[in-house]
Amino acid sequence: MATTSVADSRPAITSILDRSRTIARPGYNRWLVPPAALAIHLAIGQAYAFSVFNKPLGSLISGDPNAPAPTDWTPGQIGWTFSIAIVLLGLSAAIFGKWLERVGPRKAMLAASLCFGGGFLIGSLGVHLHSLALLYFGYGFVGGIGLGIGYISPVSTLIKWFPDRKGVATGMAIMGFGGGAMIGSPLAVALMNHFKDSAPQGVAPTFIAMGIIYLLFMQFGVWTIRVPADNWAPEGYVPSTEHSALITSGNVSADNAIKTPQFWLLWVVLLTNVTAGIGVLETASPLIQETFSDKFMGSGRGVTAAAAAGFVGLLSLFNLLGRFFWSSASDKLGRKVAYAIYFGLGILLYALIPTLGHNLQLTLYVVVACVIISMYGGGFATAPAYLSDLFGKYQVGAIHGRLLTAWSTAGVLGPLIVHNLHENAVEKGLIGAAAYQNVFYTMAGLLAVGLIADLAVRPVAERYYEKGPVTMEAGGH
Repeated sequence: MATTSVADSRPAITSILDRSRTIARPGYNRWLVPPAALAIHLAIGQAYAFSVFNKPLGSLISGDPNAPAPTDWTPGQIGWTFSIAIVLLGLSAAIFGKWLERVGPRKAMLAASLCFGGGFLIGSLGVHLHSLALLYFGYGFVGGIGLGIGYISPVSTLIKWFPDRKGVATGMAIMGFGGGAMIGSPLAVALMNHFKDSAPQGVAPTFIAMGIIYLLFMQFGVWTIRVPADNWAPEGYVPSTEHSALITSGNVSADNAIKTPQFWLLWVVLLTNVTAGIGVLETASPLIQETFSDKFMGSGRGVTAAAAAGFVGLLSLFNLLGRFFWSSASDKLGRKVAYAIYFGLGILLYALIPTLGHNLQLTLYVVVACVIISMYGGGFATAPAYLSDLFGKYQVGAIHGRLLTAWSTAGVLGPLIVHNLHENAVEKGLIGAAAYQNVFYTMAGLLAVGLIADLAVRPVAERYYEKGPVTMEAGGH
């Protein structure tokens, strides 16, 4: 008599989502995996373009971005939407990291697409009803969960496919998150212009359209992702002996990883790098306009709002390119050396920025800012490979998820530091470059703390290793 397994009795759609159904057959071309990862990260990277909604969301009642009504939302109220999303990114990545390792990337990517697309749809209802709480819940809370799960879902898979090029692999995916705004920003502007006659500022239907577009776009990654069989390795692959002092030969679980000093040192490394980078990104447009205004450059020679927008776009480009360039370079340099460069060179450049501003050296100012942001992006992309070196491939996605709580913290801490220091400077009557100099000197000090933390990283003690053989599918369960 034939028997029916538990797996066979489940609904077909559930079975298709199982990790076992995504294991690649022998001879599978691993270079087909990065496009699946990019499909997820290019979509969720739209979060970096949320600022294009600020003015339209702030004039839903008045209809005039330059003359908001008393009942319109303030910039501060709108800004919390993005902050909530970033906080939920880190928290959901930490909470669902072990679940991801257990169920595999396909199921996690599908969950991410439903949350991220659904967040737009719920947010659209909040815009339509002019309910700030519903906007926070939709784009911020639900969408933020999609951000977190989507951010980590391809990373551990790529590391397992590219043990010989971990920096290149993670850089390919995470550069997508940095470049998502280059798609999301013009898309949002075009849609709002298209729908402006049918709804206030065209925002609500734009949210609906973008939610559906991103949900469908992310399905490419969901259904094309593949994982390697346990113990698979590239043909002819021999583990590198370069930088081997920090590369573990064992595997550390997510629960044990957070008990090690190495995890918390890397947490500080990511926190300081991201907090400092946000110091530039958060204020990029007003920063360059105030530093190089007509008052200092001469009438008609100051940086205009349009030129400042170009500066922001240039920073986004270097954020994207830096993620791939620096993480790829870390394969040759070693992760510890790469972060030492981010911090050591960063300290000098952050300290130099105020002087360039005081001397009105615009070209050098832009070049230095671009290098700074390239290393900010590089810090994100190098982190997963650093974790894999220290803790092994087993549950690296879950460990990465827990590390991203540093990003959540920096997302609140960075803007708080920048705004407080700048406001204090303005109250003292400082203008132009002088109003921002303490911001950059403080960020340089933060990078010094990060450098010390990076230099303190040592190999993980063997007592934290998993005992006996482990399988990637088990995910620690």
